[in-house]
Amino acid sequence: MKRVFAIALLALSLNFAGIAGEIPLVAHVYGRSFVSLNGKWNYVVDPLENGYYDYRLRPLRNGFFVNAKATRPGDLVEYDLDASPTMDIPSDWNTRDEKLFFYEGTVWFKRDFKINKQEGKKYVIYFGAVNYSAKVWVNGKKAGEHAGGYTPFNFDVTGLVTDGDNFVVVKVDNKRHLDAVPTVNMDWWNYGGITREVMVVELPATYIEDYSVQLPGRRRDMIVGSVKMNEAVAGREITLSIPELGITRVTRTDERGEARFEVKAKPRLWSPSSPKLYDILVSHDGETLRDQIGFRVIETRGKQILLNGEPVFLRGVSIHEEAPFHQGRAWSEDHALTLLGWAKEMGCNYVRLAHYPHNEKMVRAAERLGIMVWSEIPVYWTISFENEDTYRNAERQLHDMITRDHNRCAVIIWSIANETPRGEARDRFLSRLASHARAMDDTRLISMAMEVTGDNRGVNTLHDNMNEHVDVISFNEYVGWYRGNNESARAMTWVVPYNKPVIVSEFGGGALQGRYGEKTRRWTEEYQEELYRANLEMLDKIEGLSGLSPWILVDFYSPRRQLPGVQDFFNRKGLISNWGVKKKAFRVMQEYYEKKAREIK
Repeated sequence: MKRVFAIALLALSLNFAGIAGEIPLVAHVYGRSFVSLNGKWNYVVDPLENGYYDYRLRPLRNGFFVNAKATRPGDLVEYDLDASPTMDIPSDWNTRDEKLFFYEGTVWFKRDFKINKQEGKKYVIYFGAVNYSAKVWVNGKKAGEHAGGYTPFNFDVTGLVTDGDNFVVVKVDNKRHLDAVPTVNMDWWNYGGITREVMVVELPATYIEDYSVQLPGRRRDMIVGSVKMNEAVAGREITLSIPELGITRVTRTDERGEARFEVKAKPRLWSPSSPKLYDILVSHDGETLRDQIGFRVIETRGKQILLNGEPVFLRGVSIHEEAPFHQGRAWSEDHALTLLGWAKEMGCNYVRLAHYPHNEKMVRAAERLGIMVWSEIPVYWTISFENEDTYRNAERQLHDMITRDHNRCAVIIWSIANETPRGEARDRFLSRLASHARAMDDTRLISMAMEVTGDNRGVNTLHDNMNEHVDVISFNEYVGWYRGNNESARAMTWVVPYNKPVIVSEFGGGALQGRYGEKTRRWTEEYQEELYRANLEMLDKIEGLSGLSPWILVDFYSPRRQLPGVQDFFNRKGLISNWGVKKKAFRVMQEYYEKKAREIK
C-alpha cells in the first residue's frame, strides 16, 4: 500500500514557492465555502501589452493591474477598466467577441467582488483554467502567475483581500510558443480567456488540503485513505465516514500533517452498468468535506483490460472540450451532460477526453453516468523534447491533472502524449512522465496515442519503444482518409507485437452534414459512413483489440481546416455536426457497439 498515499506525499516534492505565488491545489473546491466570481468581467484587448510594459519593454510598476482612476482633471490615465466592455466568465474571447475570433495575445480582465472577511480564516482564489498564461493581481497587488491552459491553480490571497469591496485583475495571454505545452502546432482552436470557473474559497487557517479514498491495488475487501493538511502539524484529529457502509474511523496526523486510514469493507463496485457512488465525509476541527466516490479495480491481463476482474471492451469516442450547438470552450454541467448524453446514445461506456484535461464537471458527470474516462495532457505532436523547462511544464500539468481527479473512479487511463515522433529525446521525455504518473497513482493504467507505420503490402506494424512504459498499447490510424482508401482498408493487416491490450485511439474521416452523394465522393456522409464500415471490419481483426475511440464525437473549430464551403475552420470528422445533427456514420458506430455489448455478455 506504499503508493496509496503517494499523491499527498508527492505534492510536497513540487516547489510551489518557486511558482510565483501558487500554493498546492485545494482539493474539492466545490465542497468548500466559496464566493463565485462567475459572471460579467470587464475586459481590455491589449495586443502591444501596453498595460504591462513601458515603451522600453520594461515591466510597469503601475500597469493596468492597479486599476487606476483619474481623481483630478489633469490626471492622465489612458485606460478605464470599469468603463470597458464586459464578457461572461467562464468563456473564451474568440466566440464572445467576433473581432477576436482569430486573436492570440493579451486581454485584461477585471472583476469586483465582496467578501465577509473573518479573522483566522484563509482566502484562496481558485481558477479552473486560464488559457494559456495568467498573471493575477488582487486589489492591485500581485497574487501570482500560472502557465498551462487546461489545469486548475490557486493562490493564497489572505493578505491581499479586505472585508467588503475587492477587485481582481487578470492578464491572460494565449500566444503560442515553441517550447510550451502544447507547442505552436495543433489541430484545435486556441481559445483564449478565463475558460473555467473562478471562486474565492474560505478555509480554516489549518485545512484539509487533499485526501484520497480508494481500494488498495486489486483488493476489494479493504478501503484505504489518506488526508493531507496544508501545514505539517502533528496530532490533529481526522475523521473519515462512509455512512452507507457503517464506517467511521478517527485518526491523527503525523509530524508531516498527514493521516492514514485502513478499513475492512466490501463496497459495491462501480461499473458502467452500475455506477455506484458512496457519500464520503472527511472532517477536521469543524471542517467537513462531503464528496461522492466510487470503488473499482482496473487492470490488464495479457491482451485484456479487466474492470473489477472481468474483461471489458471500451466502446468509446473521442471528445474535444467544445460547447455543443454554439461552439466555444465547454465548461458547464449542461455542456457535459449534452456531450456525454450523445456518447451514451451511441452506446459508449468510455470516452477519450482529448487532448488535454477537461473541466472537472465533465469528469464528475461521466462518473455519475457510468462512463469510463481516458484523461490526457497536451504533449501533442512535436513538443520540445530536449528542453528541460518544457518537461517541467508537462510534468506539472500531469501532476495537476492527477491531483484534481485522483478520487474519480471513472478515470481509468492517464495518457501522457498524442502522436509524438519517435526518437531518443522523446523516449526520455515520455518515460519520465510515465514514471511520474505511476509514482503518483498506481491504481490506473498508463497509455498514449502512438503512430503506426505501413508498407506497400498493406501491412501496418506498430514499433514504439514506449511500449515498455505503458499498460495499454494505443494508436491512431486514418486509413481511408490520409492514406489508402475505403476499399484498401479491408485488405490491410495489423501487427502489434506486444502482449498488452490494444486501443485504437483514433480513426475516422470528414463529412459535411447534409452533403450526400456516392460513397466514393469525399466530404459526403456516404463516404464517411463507408469509411467507418471498412475500418471497423479491418480493426475488428486485431488481436487483443480492447477498445475504440473514433475521431470524433462532434465537429469542432480548428484553424488548420480552411476549405471554404466545407470546412470553414471546422474539423468535419465529427459523427455529429456542430449543430447537433447526427451523421450517417453515427448509426454505424451505434450498431457496432450494440453488437459488442452483446458479445461481452
